[in-house]
Amino acid sequence: MAEPKFIAIAGNIGAGKTELTGFLCKKYRLKPFFEPNDQNPYLPDFYKDMKTWAFRSQLFFLTHKFRLHRQLERAGQTALQDRTIYEDAEIFAKNLHRQRFIDKRDWSTYWELYETIAAALKPPDLMIYLRCPVKTLTQRIKLRGRAMEQDLPVAYLKRLNSLYEDWFARYTLSPVLVLQTDTLDYLTNLVDRADLFRQIEKHL
Repeated sequence: MAEPKFIAIAGNIGAGKTELTGFLCKKYRLKPFFEPNDQNPYLPDFYKDMKTWAFRSQLFFLTHKFRLHRQLERAGQTALQDRTIYEDAEIFAKNLHRQRFIDKRDWSTYWELYETIAAALKPPDLMIYLRCPVKTLTQRIKLRGRAMEQDLPVAYLKRLNSLYEDWFARYTLSPVLVLQTDTLDYLTNLVDRADLFRQIEKHL
């Protein structure tokens, strides 16, 4: 029996993580682990007032992503995660700190906790990074119609994209597969689909 693998999918809001997660889990019969957005009691307040709720919202995500990651490690089968604990800290929390929505003292506490947690976790066997331009992100966010996301500023998405690029330039925990999702059509284009399968299977 093959050793279970851990595949992670990373990318900005609207990059196509959930769609790809569902597609790959169906193709390879993987166990999916989704981001606990609906469970976060701070999220509606956060989107209305980021400065007041940023630190508490990010602590919730860090705690629950840690629990989710440990469940994934014990799953006993190849698993796929839609957005990782690393992104919570390296992208979203860091962006909030840079915007001064998380002050220096709270950021120091948060980052120390994140580094302690990350050191105890098994990293992915493959990290799939969904790269997508902001124009496409905004179109997809509008189309899927999640109420809390509709007023996200374009500048916010641009900052997140920049942080994703910076992070992946430094990322060394595992092999990385970069997919340009504004031009990739694995749902209807058989060539794109075959190429996607080939690249994933090469890594795993």
